[in-house]
Amino acid sequence: MTSARALALAAAALCGALTVFGFAPFGLAPLPVVTLAVLFALWQRAAPREAAWRGFAFGAGLFGAGVTWVYIALETFGGMPMAVALVGTAGFAAYLALWPALAGYAAARLAPPGSTARAVIAAAAWTLAEGLRGFVFTGFNWLSVGYAQLPGSPFAGYAPILGLFGVSLVTALAAAMVALAIDALADGAWRRVAAQAAIVVALMVGGAFASRIEWTEPDGPPLAVSLVQGDIPQAEKFDPRFREKTFAVYAQLAERSKGRLIVLPESAYPMFSEDVPDDVILHLVRTAGDRRGDLLLGLFTAEPPLPGSDDPRFFNTVVSLGDSDLQIYRKRHLVPFGETIPGKAVVGWFIRNVLAIPLADQTAGPARQSPFAIAGTRVAVNICYEDAFGSELIEGARTAGLLVNVTNDAWYGRSIAAFQHNQIAAMRALELGRPMLRATNTGVTSAIAHTGRVIATLPWFTRDILEVTIEGRRGATPYQRWGDAPAFVLAAAVVALAAWSARRRRRSVAR
Repeated sequence: MTSARALALAAAALCGALTVFGFAPFGLAPLPVVTLAVLFALWQRAAPREAAWRGFAFGAGLFGAGVTWVYIALETFGGMPMAVALVGTAGFAAYLALWPALAGYAAARLAPPGSTARAVIAAAAWTLAEGLRGFVFTGFNWLSVGYAQLPGSPFAGYAPILGLFGVSLVTALAAAMVALAIDALADGAWRRVAAQAAIVVALMVGGAFASRIEWTEPDGPPLAVSLVQGDIPQAEKFDPRFREKTFAVYAQLAERSKGRLIVLPESAYPMFSEDVPDDVILHLVRTAGDRRGDLLLGLFTAEPPLPGSDDPRFFNTVVSLGDSDLQIYRKRHLVPFGETIPGKAVVGWFIRNVLAIPLADQTAGPARQSPFAIAGTRVAVNICYEDAFGSELIEGARTAGLLVNVTNDAWYGRSIAAFQHNQIAAMRALELGRPMLRATNTGVTSAIAHTGRVIATLPWFTRDILEVTIEGRRGATPYQRWGDAPAFVLAAAVVALAAWSARRRRRSVAR
């Protein structure tokens, strides 16, 4: 490998790692535009194979720095041997890095070196690769560049229209224009620099204008909500010896709360519903019912095996207790290897022997589940990782005024994972035009407005209650109506049009 190639790979990897600072908790939203611009510039004159390697290096930097918290879940709380956990974390980051590699290969394959078409295709291919990453093998769209562009960024206004991936497309297109401007600047082509700068400004102005549009409107009177953060140490959470302590903690917090709706975190009671003493449940029912309200409780439920199977079915569940009828939500999008085992017949024995994660082989809930009618309003519940998938929350948002997420990010210790997760939830609120209320075990417990702006949070790793008053919303954003399809169609159209233009120019030059 020549020194120039090694330097290009190192630059790509460094830019990938720096991109992490564009996301929470750092919040340097313009940074992904800069780092992507460098990557696209590195792709501009590279052969397809070189572009793929540079994309892989960028991805290795991005995910190697951005999702290292997976190691904590595997080794610290999952009981996996250190060497195996390191290999597993590195392998996961390497898999994720394949998607930027694919985008780079496509850009270099479809357009000639140094062309405007290549830079534009790079932006669209990047977006399509993010979309595929969020779908293949149940999907993992964490650290998609659109997540960095929340209120405060000029690109945030595109989220209610085109969703996360539309914001990623706009961000990547701005980066492509910066990459082209750098080339033009080196050539002294000031008109090209001005044209590319004008496109970036137009994208920013368009986003700023869109952010002024109110797609939804208030629905009903404000609701007092208590978001409970129990701060149960992960090392104790699933230990039966600490069950009585857990019951006491949440009973006391529920009593102290003031809201008509009380929300406890995911698996607040880390056991099956039938193992919870009746007096514990009745106490929660009375606590909520006495204020003509309701309480959301996270626990696990079990069902008998389906006909022809010997395997019982376990569900990560939220139930409502209080003044309204009992209602149940079961998690539908499970975390691979944490809640479900892909290819169980082949790798199940290995996962069970190296991971000490309780209930790692759960059953997915139904794809369609009705929002809860509780506390005088309608609430669409989602559990933990599910809020990473905007298209899957659309159905609930259409008939509910509030979104509620319950989470246990204690699996990832004192890492940046919880802050990244809260940012993901904020994107869902912005996309769908609905407030998102988050009750977590150790943080980040937060209330997020329908604009994607965080209203209030609790300090990390504290036992407390976040008391907020929130208005539900009605009406639909364009994203709520159309989902991710417009963003992907637009990105694919950009690739097709730019590739056609590049091919046409090649033919005219050949003549």
